[in-house]
Amino acid sequence: MKRIILLSIIPFIGSLGLLPFVDEVDQYVLGMPFIFFWVVLWTLLISGFLWLIYHLDPRNMEDADK
Repeated sequence: MKRIILLSIIPFIGSLGLLPFVDEVDQYVLGMPFIFFWVVLWTLLISGFLWLIYHLDPRNMEDADK
């Protein structure tokens, strides 16, 4: 259960907690300003984290056994 809580905190910190520090960067990645790239990247990563949390949740493993 601690893994699930940790995995649910990481996207929040990465997407919102670090945003003020990322705003200072004046680089372009794939033709996008870095701040926009950061938001797009974390949008994709959050989907992965949610998938992982879903599959690690013991309540969902019980449903798979039935």
